[in-house]
Amino acid sequence: MANAREVKKRIRSVKNIAQVTRALQAVSASRVRKAMERMFHTRPYANKAWNVLTHIANQPGRENLHPLLTTRDEVKSIIVVLVTSDRGLAGPYNTNIMRFALETFGKYEVPARFISVGRKGTELLLRSGQNVMADFSGLPAEPTFADVSAIGRLAVEEYLAGGADEVHLVYTDFVSMIRQDPTRKKLLPLEFRSAEGLVASEYAAGGESKAAYEYEPGEREILDEMVPRFTALQVFQAMLESLASEHAARMVAMRNATENATELAGILQLEYNKVRQQAITNEILDIVGGAEALAQSK
Repeated sequence: MANAREVKKRIRSVKNIAQVTRALQAVSASRVRKAMERMFHTRPYANKAWNVLTHIANQPGRENLHPLLTTRDEVKSIIVVLVTSDRGLAGPYNTNIMRFALETFGKYEVPARFISVGRKGTELLLRSGQNVMADFSGLPAEPTFADVSAIGRLAVEEYLAGGADEVHLVYTDFVSMIRQDPTRKKLLPLEFRSAEGLVASEYAAGGESKAAYEYEPGEREILDEMVPRFTALQVFQAMLESLASEHAARMVAMRNATENATELAGILQLEYNKVRQQAITNEILDIVGGAEALAQSK
């Protein structure tokens, strides 16, 4: 059994850890609220862009309107945009999304290249021997659309240049504070017959407009501007969903760590009391034994 000094040192160490995890929990609780606000604020814009693009793409000659709307006959290679975090201490957040991505694309029927967003994803992809074509680590804690647009631009350029026949987006969808689901979306070519291609598509309008509209300066000009922007918008929305999921996962993980540390400190305190009581008992026995020996010697 450890002595009282060692147990007391362990108690102090566990309590210090509990203070750190409690502080991280408070920081994550603050950040997740801000991340949720930003996530919800971008959805009306995504909704409107979805409505306009859906109407244009439903016009006759969809395949000839824009290259990003054209489905290729044969898929020879794909690109996967994987969104993880730069930091750890988020419970199973990074592990779940990495397992989902590798199970889906690790042994895909065609070669897959990864655009990694987040340091943790890059490290795990390289460790597992995957082909990482680009790494976007060290993004700001609250990224703007300008910070993320380069990711969408790279995916669009590779798709138009023939470097990939499909582009998929893998991220963590924020459902609630205690539930975050790994999600896969097809980013390119854009799909409009269903909600599969839209991040947070459950917030988009359900009905399809049958009216014929005239656009100025023209459909092609609008598509040249909106389709690449909307692709980047999906990546940006996925980033916001992933950030909210990361902070929520970290808050829950730190809360569990704080509770476990508090419980362990209580167990160690009981052990310390037992050790100290045993030491006091031994000292009393030594005093009594010494007194008896002294009395017999007299």
